Amino acid sequence: MATVQQRGNSYFICVSGGRDVNGKQIRHTMTWTPGQGMTEKQAAKELERQKVLFQEGIRGGSRNRAVKFEAYARQWFREIASLKLKQRTLANYHSLETRIYKAIGHLRMDKITSRDIQKFVLELSEGQRGDRYKTGKLAPKTVRNYVALISTIYEHAIRMQDVAHNPCRAVTLPKTEGGERRIYSIEETRRILELLHREDAEYLHYVVYFTLAIFTGFRRGELLGLEWKDFDFDRQTVTVSRTSNYTNERGIFTDTPKTRGSYRTLKLPAEIMSFVADYKSRQAAYIETLGDKWVKSIEGIGGVMVEPDRLFTKWNGEPMFPNSPSLFFKRFCKKHGIDFLCGHSLRHLHASIEINAGVDVKTLQMIMGHSAATTTLQIYCHAFQAAQAAAMDRFSTVISMPTAAKSNG
Repeated sequence: MATVQQRGNSYFICVSGGRDVNGKQIRHTMTWTPGQGMTEKQAAKELERQKVLFQEGIRGGSRNRAVKFEAYARQWFREIASLKLKQRTLANYHSLETRIYKAIGHLRMDKITSRDIQKFVLELSEGQRGDRYKTGKLAPKTVRNYVALISTIYEHAIRMQDVAHNPCRAVTLPKTEGGERRIYSIEETRRILELLHREDAEYLHYVVYFTLAIFTGFRRGELLGLEWKDFDFDRQTVTVSRTSNYTNERGIFTDTPKTRGSYRTLKLPAEIMSFVADYKSRQAAYIETLGDKWVKSIEGIGGVMVEPDRLFTKWNGEPMFPNSPSLFFKRFCKKHGIDFLCGHSLRHLHASIEINAGVDVKTLQMIMGHSAATTTLQIYCHAFQAAQAAAMDRFSTVISMPTAAKSNG
């Protein structure tokens, strides 16, 4: 039988688990705190549910309630995350561990409350960035990422019946910055393309990279993973079938695309295919002059060594470092007095142009390589709304209300 004691705004739940071999009574406890905004009736109902779940879990005998959060999280990384997550995602999660363990790693899984997580959120919101490249406070999105990782681990623990509740569910998170993403206008994009194509021949690989970024909307890793075998010059298509990524632990490595939907084939304009074909000829001539200095093999998917066939490489044929295009583009923008926007903004630019051209959601989902149309809608909601409004304005120029109807109003 579970007993409940109210302690301030929280409730202390205790369940007897019988006696141990020495005859000492075993007591299992947990603390539950109602979420903000709950009415008295809602809190009472949820308390009863938590009490029942806790009691049933104890009776099932499957809970490992005394484990500390850090120990449980490390086990989750080892047994679950390392098998299910891609290397980039796993590396991003690992980068969050230090602050999480410092805040709650020493606490038992069943003792961590929503108040503990809320306190951590406050500390993060008032804390400073921990890297050498950016200064200032952590962005709200970053704070949310910390809580998302903790919540993911707790949701796994609930499925395993190791804990009864997820303390992150009742936490209030900081609001993310509102407003639409800043992307280049059509006029700015035309100017960027014109200036790019005036660059010296030594920067041709970057010119090709950013031209393809604008005309395909591919992600950075997808562009860097492109190989010549991915281009069908007869059909004028390009296919995404791998990505090139980087983590501190592994360095540059090749991986599969982000999702199933990321495997896709797009048709490109004839002039773009002709430009890429010319780049291929120039690269082949360069490789011939380099001779034995051009690498004979690179690491492919799964660590298998394959013959180098990449469009974008270092001077000797090794895969290009992921930050290299961005560093070039930053210098390029500074030289020409152009606002520097991250390379990913070109992906959003492509999507925006497609939407304004009348492309439907499902088609755009395929073009962008999203796993679901809901993802496309969520990311480009503002663009679709603007396109719909413009379409209605155009409609009203073709068919409008009769003059008599207007006067009657």
